Amino acid sequence: MSVRTTYATGEPCWADLQTPDVAAAKDFYAGLFGWTFQDFPTPDGRSYAQAFVRGQLVATIAPQSPLQLQAGTDAAWNIYFATADAGDMLADARHAGGTAEFGPEQVGDAGVLGFLAPPGGGTTGIWQAGSHFGSHLFNEPGALAWAELFTPEPHAAVGFFQQLFGHEVTEYPQDDGGTYSTLLVAGNEVAGIIPADADDDAGWQVYFGVADVAAAAAAATAAGGQVLVEPDGDSAEGALATVMDPQGGVLNLIQIAA
Repeated sequence: MSVRTTYATGEPCWADLQTPDVAAAKDFYAGLFGWTFQDFPTPDGRSYAQAFVRGQLVATIAPQSPLQLQAGTDAAWNIYFATADAGDMLADARHAGGTAEFGPEQVGDAGVLGFLAPPGGGTTGIWQAGSHFGSHLFNEPGALAWAELFTPEPHAAVGFFQQLFGHEVTEYPQDDGGTYSTLLVAGNEVAGIIPADADDDAGWQVYFGVADVAAAAAAATAAGGQVLVEPDGDSAEGALATVMDPQGGVLNLIQIAA
């Protein structure tokens, strides 16, 4: 089991789910990943849940804001990248051609959060660690494993992340003439950027690891979710599937080597 104790600037370090029904989401993800939970109160009298794999913290399931609930917004996963200074990064986002959407906000002694977006869109969380540094597991079954940004402005987004986080970039030409770009930290690929159609909304796709993608897709269905993209017939390391929880939260699954 690969236990993490820190994340470098520019690495995806955390993912959380905002949902209209925390209790129902807990039931679904317990069935999908075998997560266990610890509940904590929110200031408005509701509760959120920390999710654990074999005693290691891997995610949070949180209630939506009143405005999201009123609008009937689907559940959604957020991705967060590690930063040494959230305030400085939000200020730098504007100079890099992006948008500072929220923050910085101090979250007790846990850390400081913010949200920004590159040119072309795609809300991106940033996290300045305090007592909470991020997921205790990474690239393990039941834990965050990868993230990809779909954007109609991939070149501008790549430049934005290079300037903001110092990412190195590797580009992979595709058969359709486009390019799949990966962001690197210390020589390791940490996230991908994929071209989207000009009229598509930008957004992050979050991936969690599973030991068997076909079995996980079946578990998602049994727990009341839907399989949006079926796994390949020959499941192997790197095999993918996409599922949606009963409240509309979309999550990608990737098979991790045992």
